[in-house]
Amino acid sequence: MIDNPFIVIFVALALQWGAAYAGDVLRKRVRPIETKERQDLDIVLTAALTLFALIIGFSFSMAVTRYDQRKNYEEAEANAIGTEYLRADLLPADDATKVRALLRTYINQRIQFYRGNERQISDTAPKPEQVQAELWSAVAHAAATQPTPVVALAVAGMNDVLNAQGYTLAAWLNRIPMAAWALMGLIAIFSNLLLGYRERSSTKLAPLVLPVMASIAFFLIADIDSPNGGAIHVAPHNLTLTAQSMKAP
Repeated sequence: MIDNPFIVIFVALALQWGAAYAGDVLRKRVRPIETKERQDLDIVLTAALTLFALIIGFSFSMAVTRYDQRKNYEEAEANAIGTEYLRADLLPADDATKVRALLRTYINQRIQFYRGNERQISDTAPKPEQVQAELWSAVAHAAATQPTPVVALAVAGMNDVLNAQGYTLAAWLNRIPMAAWALMGLIAIFSNLLLGYRERSSTKLAPLVLPVMASIAFFLIADIDSPNGGAIHVAPHNLTLTAQSMKAP
């Protein structure tokens, strides 16, 4: 569910509004607030809302950190591929031509990955794993044929290309833990329950303010934390620029 921020905002709004309504019903029909309890309830409500705000702030910080990490790895992938494309000149002519062609295919696949269009790659096109294997085979063949320090630079560059993809995948899987989402949800429900239970003389629209604001915060956190879902995601600008510079003459 958290991969779709639009579902998150509607579910969060429904649960929080339901909790506020339940608190209002509890106060009116089950157990009205006594005068001596009102001050204590205000203190508890203030503490709950403060804790709720802190949890949202920490979760937002976690999401932004992971988003920045994904951006950094996109830049690292572009740099690694671009560098290896240049280092292909150090390989024998046949191996260099093969490596350049494979790198152009590979960087296009990486661009599709960042855009979330990986499934749209033709079934007849080589799979990313196959392209990676062919890239390593090409530099390994050159290293076996000419085991020189110059060729070793191309081998090391290819190792950086393959490692960068692994780091990116790890960053894609590094999400806000479900336990943190559960904690935010529980605190939000109890905060709205207390808000609804607290006696008030203002308009009935008041219990809707906190659920709407908190749901928007949940939406933003889920959107930033989701690599491909929602409206905020890492765009492959660096990879696109590198791919343009790698176009065959």
